[in-house]
Amino acid sequence: MHSQETVNAALLLASDGANACVISRLLGVPRTTVRDWLQGRLPRHIASRNQAATVCEKCGHRAHSYPDLPEVYVYLLGLYLGDGCLSEHRRDVFRLRVYLDLRYRSIIAECAAAIRSVMPGSKVHLLERRSNLVDRPEPSNVEVSSFSKAWPCLLPQHGPGRKHLRPIVLSEWQNALVRQHPGLLLRGLIHSDGWRFINTGTNWTCPRYSFSNRSNDIRRIFCDACDLLNLRYTFAPRTVYVSRMADVAVLDDLVGPKR
Repeated sequence: MHSQETVNAALLLASDGANACVISRLLGVPRTTVRDWLQGRLPRHIASRNQAATVCEKCGHRAHSYPDLPEVYVYLLGLYLGDGCLSEHRRDVFRLRVYLDLRYRSIIAECAAAIRSVMPGSKVHLLERRSNLVDRPEPSNVEVSSFSKAWPCLLPQHGPGRKHLRPIVLSEWQNALVRQHPGLLLRGLIHSDGWRFINTGTNWTCPRYSFSNRSNDIRRIFCDACDLLNLRYTFAPRTVYVSRMADVAVLDDLVGPKR
């Protein structure tokens, strides 16, 4: 007898586009059994009222348990805030897109792995693109994307228009996760819209981190995460700098070189 959790997991994977073969392999359930579930023939011991209680009214997925999201969700949130977006498609399906520099293969792989962890069963697509800013025939960036009806629930900052033209505020459950893993948020933000460089002056050089974003709210989110780690920062128009040697060392441990 299969548990309600197994049945719900199968239905969740199906809503993300997984077929019966994939679900059978992931959950260790016979394919014919999965096919019955997908056609509405559910086990008798699973009461319809209990099943309804486990469904999100907004997206139709299993009700979200935000505190139980994998910790890499916070990293993915940072990538989304920096260089990500959601777009709506047919049948209320949304596509998460994160745009990354093609030079940094490790970051691309880490982004894809985070999406798979947060949204298991949803395929991750990689599409190389040419830059509109540089007149070169070869691609210079990559679009990492994934389809799901649940993305607006997991990324409630989605809305009409560009992020820097509308308020961006973390929800209470997102703030709770960020308080647990502020370094992962900084890692995602810096991997998308930040960098480490060598600052120079008269007879001196020192490493420095910067984070640049057109949204005042997103820069504030970056600073709030720094505050959680007691990292000092300074401001320039649209840019936040972390320059103190001890603070740079902390970010080196959390972020490391882009590659």
